[in-house]
Amino acid sequence: IVNSLMIVVFLTGAVAVIMIRTLKKDITGYNELQTIEEAQEETGWKLVHGDVFRPPQSYPMLLCVLVGSGAQIGSAFFATLFASMLRMLNPIKKGQALTAVVVLYVFCGVIGGYVSARLYKFCDAKAWKRNTIATALAFPAVIVSMFMVLNIFLRIVGAATAVSFLTVFFIFLLWGCVATPLVFVGSYFGYRADKIEVPTKTNQIARFIPEVPYYAAPPISNMLAGMLPFG
Repeated sequence: IVNSLMIVVFLTGAVAVIMIRTLKKDITGYNELQTIEEAQEETGWKLVHGDVFRPPQSYPMLLCVLVGSGAQIGSAFFATLFASMLRMLNPIKKGQALTAVVVLYVFCGVIGGYVSARLYKFCDAKAWKRNTIATALAFPAVIVSMFMVLNIFLRIVGAATAVSFLTVFFIFLLWGCVATPLVFVGSYFGYRADKIEVPTKTNQIARFIPEVPYYAAPPISNMLAGMLPFG
């Protein structure tokens, strides 16, 4: 708990210092403006307001699938916490809590499909059937595959925590007969909903993105982001 608290305090302080330095520089620049024409010109962080809501040009489906899966997981997580607060779940009984998480995740498939479909419609993409199928199968397929591999090794060593074949069969039934249809239902309502409206107008020509330093590139930045909370 102390380590997590210190990490949160450190990150909060770092973000606060960056924001203070940026805003201080912008305010100083605004105070030095002499004419109205100069005041109307956008400077600093306001330059990107016409590009932040630009739909991705590459791999929009991947973004939509990840966001939809995240919404489904988050909904199941908060629903489980809410049920625990209402004392509908006993935290001491781990099997009961795990079963509740799996069932709630299955029923939250409608939320994942809806969010993924609305975001995919915002990106002006056309392969909506492929996006719906990917939302329904991508994340559960990865989790089920990892679970099956671990369960096979547990069965080989004769561990008591190994799951029986009947339980695995019921999990596949929940995935194929409940979760996947609910994702399609959510996607149906998501595509029928109005397109997401952004608060600012997107520029027709995208701004040039300068090259980042080597330590800010995705491979190294991903490792640094993982080392910060767990290092």
